[in-house]
Amino acid sequence: MRRRKRLEDSDYRALAEWRYALRRFLRSSEEITRKAGVSATQYQLLLFIRGSADGALGITELAERLQVRHHSAVGLVDRCERSGLVRRRRDSANRRRVLVQTTPRGAALLRRLATAHFETIERLGKAFVPPIPGPAARGQSGANPGGHSPESGRAGPVPG
Repeated sequence: MRRRKRLEDSDYRALAEWRYALRRFLRSSEEITRKAGVSATQYQLLLFIRGSADGALGITELAERLQVRHHSAVGLVDRCERSGLVRRRRDSANRRRVLVQTTPRGAALLRRLATAHFETIERLGKAFVPPIPGPAARGQSGANPGGHSPESGRAGPVPG
């Protein structure tokens, strides 16, 4: 692992601004999903399934993506299945494996939620781009290419 040079005050400011933007995004995400009647984790499950190459994932992959234990992923899939958002099917290549895919209802909900999330990201702008520490990231002029100055992206809380 490469050792980093000493962090400068501007690195801490950039990281603090990015964490602030991240908190605003997460709070907005919670509001978006709550208004739609699902949890943020249910939204993430739908998103990870839709974002997969085959449009279906196994429980192990879902658990990894969600950063939860296997049994927690099973419980989440059970709840989403009861709500009509996903369905299970056998993997045609490995009949022992069960895949989870979205239903038309789940796909329609995901489209609405993802659109609202992209709108939030657009409002956050450059503040949502993670900072890169050190002089190399700031370039010769001292400007951070990620746009992380105290005035960038600080329009206050993101509306839900």
